Amino acid sequence: MRQSVLFLFLACAQFLGCAAQDTTRLVQATSPPANTSAPQTAPSQVSPSGTSASGLDIRLPLESKSIRFAVIGDTGTGEREEYQVAQELETYRQKIGFDFVIMMGDNIYGSHTPQDFAQKFELPFKPMLDAGVKFYAVLGNHDDPNDERLYKPFNMGGERYYVFKKGDVAFFALDSTYMDPAQLSWVDQNLQNTKSKWKICYFHHPLYNDGRSHGPDLDLRTQLTPLFKKYGVNLVFSGHEHVYERIKPEDNIYYFILGNSAKLMTNDFKPSDQMQKGFDTDRGFMLVEINGDKLHFQVISRTGQTIDGGVLDRQTQPSASSATAK
Repeated sequence: MRQSVLFLFLACAQFLGCAAQDTTRLVQATSPPANTSAPQTAPSQVSPSGTSASGLDIRLPLESKSIRFAVIGDTGTGEREEYQVAQELETYRQKIGFDFVIMMGDNIYGSHTPQDFAQKFELPFKPMLDAGVKFYAVLGNHDDPNDERLYKPFNMGGERYYVFKKGDVAFFALDSTYMDPAQLSWVDQNLQNTKSKWKICYFHHPLYNDGRSHGPDLDLRTQLTPLFKKYGVNLVFSGHEHVYERIKPEDNIYYFILGNSAKLMTNDFKPSDQMQKGFDTDRGFMLVEINGDKLHFQVISRTGQTIDGGVLDRQTQPSASSATAK
């Protein structure tokens, strides 16, 4: 009798152990790629004034008929941090309702096989793609223009540089890796011809940047800033430096660097008077809402912490500049 009971006990223990192993395998199979640098802290708590009923810290006004979009940069690693940023971004999308995302380049690191496009873009951003969110990419120095400009989900239309409009906002997506005379002529002509109230340019390499790892692209600055000033560009987004930085307006133009949506350069900043806000300790993304002459922005880390936010006034005169930051 005792031997029968002992045998039954051992058999149950073995069954439960196998079931636990099967459950572990299932969790591992449906989780993002493992990485030892995964965050160990819970999302930061925020003040009640910025917290929605869902518990998210939402600083955008969410006005009717406004234009809302997200900004990500240097995403294409396929690693755990990219999946975490994408998941947090999707959580916010469900509450604020943006319908497009602009990408600052380095969209696919390494090889560019169909499996790479799946692991480094389609899978982490699948909920947004399934919801009809459009992604508008530019090329970075790690991107393959022959593959990516033809990749339909990047909405580049087969071109290295292009323009698209949303309401009264014109977005100029440029190829900063190969800024040849033909592209400069295109920028000149299209900035001159646009009638949109807001002109936003975005590309990979920053014109102003306080990072130690890359720094600003001075040749590109010489090429582009005369055109930006001449035609009244309002705002410029870039990536490349794997940090977030908001630059003090230069020539009445707002500059943002957001290249930390998957990659990260910690302790990267050098002292500077031109930096208004910097963040180099975690990954993140930006949310933007434009309505009339106001642009609201909020920068959020992968753990849900609001890093930066504020309101920018649309510039009306070359010599006038006004911006308030929270």
